[in-house]
Amino acid sequence: MTLTDVTLSTTPPATAAVRPYRHYVYAYPHKTAYRALPRERAGLRDLWADEPKDALSLYFHIPFCEVRCGFCNLFTRIGAPGGLATAYLDALERQAAAVREALGEGARFANAAFGGGTPTYLEAAELERLCDLAEHGLGADLRAIPLSVEASPATATADRLSVLAERGTTRLSLGVQSFVEAEARAAVRPQRRGDVEAALGRIREAGIPVLNIDLIYGIDGQTELSWTESLDAALAWRPEELYLYPLYVRPLTGLGRHTAGTERGEQAWDEQRLRLYRHGRDHLLARGYEQVSMRMFRRADAPATGGGDYACQTDGMVGLGCGARSYTSTLHYSFDYAVDMHRIRGIIDAYTARTTREFGHADYGWTMDDEEARRRHLLQSLLQAEGLSVAEYRARFGSAPGEDFAEELERFADRGWMDASAGPDVLRLSPEGLAHSDAAGPELFSTAVRRRMAAYEPK
Repeated sequence: MTLTDVTLSTTPPATAAVRPYRHYVYAYPHKTAYRALPRERAGLRDLWADEPKDALSLYFHIPFCEVRCGFCNLFTRIGAPGGLATAYLDALERQAAAVREALGEGARFANAAFGGGTPTYLEAAELERLCDLAEHGLGADLRAIPLSVEASPATATADRLSVLAERGTTRLSLGVQSFVEAEARAAVRPQRRGDVEAALGRIREAGIPVLNIDLIYGIDGQTELSWTESLDAALAWRPEELYLYPLYVRPLTGLGRHTAGTERGEQAWDEQRLRLYRHGRDHLLARGYEQVSMRMFRRADAPATGGGDYACQTDGMVGLGCGARSYTSTLHYSFDYAVDMHRIRGIIDAYTARTTREFGHADYGWTMDDEEARRRHLLQSLLQAEGLSVAEYRARFGSAPGEDFAEELERFADRGWMDASAGPDVLRLSPEGLAHSDAAGPELFSTAVRRRMAAYEPK
């Protein structure tokens, strides 16, 4: 669940105009700020030549789903007809060869993830091949590092789960969204509760250490009572993690084509989502879960899955697949981006036609200068419940965040979004600040990023 639901203005909003749900910030900057890169300056070997490569993160993107949910604007298509899944895996193999050659000797992966789309749309034998690409194609030892995989109830079959468990999966994230069938239909995610429960049973039987369940609040007709029903249905499986997502209605999605947010009343909808968020947060905190971010809650006694040497603020990301992004210290890059189904199909077809040589350069991206690196570090740290270590920030950048972002942090403090009791060594959002993460995050975007995102034409 990504992309802005409203066009970002080029300046932050005035205090009185702040809305709590502006933009889900899962990465900075968003792909809508990326632009085509000059071919002569985008060779992967040069981009990675001077990068630290001892704790990389590996990501494989699988752009297929059995159905496209009404709220989804991820880079994905329905189905993979005519051998498209095989063609896509063939292209991944060619890309892996190009990436491994660019990384050179000594690259080490600290964690891995399969996302999408729905990686478990692939059949069991295809998942085996995907794991082989990670291990033999890129040298990632999946059984020795944390491996997270996304799944849907319909594709969480016993044979697929057996492959994932045997190949070292430490975390499986299941997109349930709602255990109430009427709400699932309202979100254009038709599913029967019995099928969801059966999938959860198979996941537990597979023995994957960490189960995450995704739930959504803000669906039409959802009440605190029905929200509690979904929460308790999830809690019955004692998931190690729970993600609580606010519903967004975005351009070019199923809900976006048929529903306008103004029809339901934006202020009333904001109030509903905030009310349901607070109820869900308090419900989980009272039942032994710890809040990690606005969205993520982790069971206090959940097993550790390793990966402690990986930090999202600093380490590189190596992304493979047509919807993946990669990060070096100076460039974030990806392939072309779209939401419209017709455009997505065209991008996937172009991806599967590439040769190994054609995978040796980056296509679209954003250059990360020192200021943007500071913003990224602040943003990704501050939106976590534990907050930002001032000492770590100073060690990396040679200054204090309060010096670099005095105006933004003062504005957050004036709104009651900062935890005044955190002390001088930590910058931490207050509970109310965490509740407004989707407003605070966009206010930390640079003017240049805002302008790029505002100029982007959805496609």
